[in-house]
Amino acid sequence: MKKLISLMLAALLPASLLAGCSSSESGKVKIEFFQNKPEAKSTFEKLAEKFEKENPTIDVVVSTPPDAETVLKTRIAKNDVPDVIGSGLNATFVELAKNGIFADFSNDPQLQNIQPAYVDMIKNLTGLKEVHGIPYSANANGVLYNKALFKELGLTVPKTWDEFIAVADKIKAAGKIPFYHTYKDSWTTLIPFNALASNLPGDQFFKDRESGKTTFRQAYREVAEKQLKLLEYGTKDNFGKGYSDGNAAFAKGESVMYLQGIWAIPEIKKANPNIEIGTFPFPASNDTAKNKLVSGVDTLLTLSAATQHKEESKKFIDFLLKPENVKFYIDEQKVFSSVKGVTQDDPSVSDLKESFQKGLLVDFADHYIPSAMKVDKIVQGFLQKKDMDEYLKTLDTEWNKVQERK
Repeated sequence: MKKLISLMLAALLPASLLAGCSSSESGKVKIEFFQNKPEAKSTFEKLAEKFEKENPTIDVVVSTPPDAETVLKTRIAKNDVPDVIGSGLNATFVELAKNGIFADFSNDPQLQNIQPAYVDMIKNLTGLKEVHGIPYSANANGVLYNKALFKELGLTVPKTWDEFIAVADKIKAAGKIPFYHTYKDSWTTLIPFNALASNLPGDQFFKDRESGKTTFRQAYREVAEKQLKLLEYGTKDNFGKGYSDGNAAFAKGESVMYLQGIWAIPEIKKANPNIEIGTFPFPASNDTAKNKLVSGVDTLLTLSAATQHKEESKKFIDFLLKPENVKFYIDEQKVFSSVKGVTQDDPSVSDLKESFQKGLLVDFADHYIPSAMKVDKIVQGFLQKKDMDEYLKTLDTEWNKVQERK
């Protein structure tokens, strides 16, 4: 499949001058902004409208189709590349970047205004010297907690793994549920997996695994042990409830903590506008200096390498990156800024500010794991069977299968 995509992309490049939008009949230049987040469509449309008022000779068409990644790859195969693209930092972006679809921003002055950790994430994932996009917004995977219940139980935010488990023990002893697990949806098993894997073996593991210096069996036993430990503090139905159930239950105070990303906060507050939520970095180890916040590029901005409207398209990206526009976006979307000096002031995530300000950030471990492995299903199966040896063996076996197909 990967070879097929590469062949399609190679065939695309000579004919790619047909890409993107063109000049409209009114004499205005029309550019397309293709982005993958349905929940951000309205926010980006407001920003595009503001841009058009400031630049009356440019029309911006915001495209947000369902299943955006599939649509984008299909369009590329048909020599139809949007001018400006908003994408997650994921396997699809990496594949397209490696095949020369996106412009190179390595020498763009805008990169000086971006948190270095996020620029490094692009380089690490693509393995390229070039930087084929500018990080715009960031998300975070931490521990949500009910501030009122923490206060009621006399709890303080834990900084180490032992403190974390001690807090869970106190909650359990008080007759309350420490964590509301939602493992009916396999992807939610990756929340604690990423927090542990990103901080314990770290992303260097994947380079060593690829070169044959180590294996999951050798490096991931502590991750597996701690994954199982967290199961002890859930409900009686850890695998019968999904993400939506968890949001609703946490909103009603059914658990004191919730292992989920900050993207869940708007949904929780819809269910209970009065809830006081806090968020702290997952303390994966007992070394506070090594416990980093798991955070990734939620949206990065890039250009088609072959756009006929490079000047207008770049002008739109520069507009989006203005601090006041970044602030507008993150306030509406409840995410963090990749741009230096633009802060998220929502009290629900105030405990994470220090991590962002000091750059104590680490990327999601599953970003380095080939999607063909279906690691979410592997993790879900492990948590159900609780067989560590089989789990670690499966991770190695599936990794090897993918590498052999390259």
